[in-house]
This record gives sequence, structure tokens and C-alpha cells, in this order.
Amino acid sequence: MRNVDFVLLSMRMAKGHSLKNPIAFVCVVVSLCCLLVVIISLAKLPEISGEDNLTSNRLKTTEKVLVDENVGLFGKMIIEMLPEDLAFTVFVPSRRAFEHDLKLNENDSLAGEMFNNTHAILTRVLGFSAVPRIISSASVPLGEEIRYDSLSGFSLYTSKDPDGMLIVNGVRAEHVDLRKGKIAVHIMDGVIMDAEFERSFQPDDSEED
Repeated sequence: MRNVDFVLLSMRMAKGHSLKNPIAFVCVVVSLCCLLVVIISLAKLPEISGEDNLTSNRLKTTEKVLVDENVGLFGKMIIEMLPEDLAFTVFVPSRRAFEHDLKLNENDSLAGEMFNNTHAILTRVLGFSAVPRIISSASVPLGEEIRYDSLSGFSLYTSKDPDGMLIVNGVRAEHVDLRKGKIAVHIMDGVIMDAEFERSFQPDDSEED
């Protein structure tokens, strides 16, 4: 409304000089009318809030993680345990790593009592592999090793190879820098875990004897 009042005031002032210079008066009136049209047009433009942009970007990044075939069902379950609106990094095992290292099969591990055992395993894996901060591949210098503490207090020694892939406790990433909300996701070709937890998935030699 202030812009409109300014235009009307300018037109009145211009009218006062119309008798002295009619051509100048016409030019001023035309200019002010054009300005008024521009102001009205801008006022009618739809507003796009920052929250809408954030939501749109979040949907895109979420889709990028969820459609990646290497995440697999168990990887999605781990990621969904974390709040999307807080900064986390999680080193998620690939589908192949879940089956090879943890003996978890997507078809057999989600039925009956097996589901409770599977959920307990995934919770432990999350504790070993999630860090309450954002770690991107770009933040890890080439040729250096950085130590981070996971949610369970387990030490993660992180470096980067010449291909830009992260290596955490000897486990190399297959895909890096995926996002879901504020969560950074790196898909690993193995499972990050301590020695005690790893031994629980190894065959018992005494049973074989």
C-alpha cells in the first residue's frame, strides 16, 4: 500500500507541473503507470518459504537413499532408527555384507521370533556404525586418518583412498555421501563392529569337532 500511495503522490506532483510542460507530464504519467503495474504483479507472485524448499530437498535426498539397491531392507531399517532432523553419519553395511558377515537373510529374518533377534542385531550395528555428526568424504583428508566415537563409544578410524571412498576400521565404502534428511549415509562393503560381536557370528570350532 505504501508503494501505491507513493505513486499517487507522484502523479499529483506531476499534475502540478502539467501546465508548464504537457509532454513531460504525459511521460511521467506513463512511467508511473508502468511502475504501478510492476508493483501489482510482484505483489501477486506466490511466496515460496524456506521450509518448503527444505522439505523438497529432503524428499529428494530421502529418495536417493531409499532407491539405492545396495542399501537393502536391513540398511533402511537402521537408517530409520535415527531422527532425520538431527545431524548423524551412519556407515551402513551393504545387502551383501549383512548376509555374508551377519548371516541375515531378508526373507527369513523378518518372521516370528527371528524378527526380534534381527532387530536386536541391527540395533547393535547402529551403535557401532553411527556418529552424532556429519562426516562427508570431502571432510576426510586424503592420506590422513581421523578418529571418531560412535554412539556406543566404539572408535572409528576413518581414512580415504585415492578413489574418494572412505575406509573405516579396514572396511571400504561402496557408495559415499548419500543423504536422508540431515543424515549422511555411507554404504560399506562389510560390517563395522567390535571383535566380541564379530565372534558371535563365527562358527564354533568345538561344534565342528
